[in-house]
Amino acid sequence: MPQVEIINLFSQVPGIISDELIHEIVRNDRVKIERIVSHGHASPPGFWYDQEFNEWVLVLKGSAGLSFGDSTEILVLTVGDAVNIRAHQKHRVEWTDPEEPTIWLAVHY
Repeated sequence: MPQVEIINLFSQVPGIISDELIHEIVRNDRVKIERIVSHGHASPPGFWYDQEFNEWVLVLKGSAGLSFGDSTEILVLTVGDAVNIRAHQKHRVEWTDPEEPTIWLAVHY
């Protein structure tokens, strides 16, 4: 039987972290999959992501608020919510849950 690695996305999540944790799960020329753990984190004031690639994100635990450059609304994501962010669609994380870790699954493609 070939060797396979089991990854549990809910394991090794510390209670309080000073910086977001990013764990690269899979990567090749076209796709990168990451687990991101946030705990009360947000994008710095005035900072906007403007990525060269598309990104699909899913909230597995916790909650977060995202803003997009073309809207004044904050999109609230809770457990099970996913959003597809197009390349060069300016966005930022306004907040993540300060009471518990927010675990994201991010697929960059």
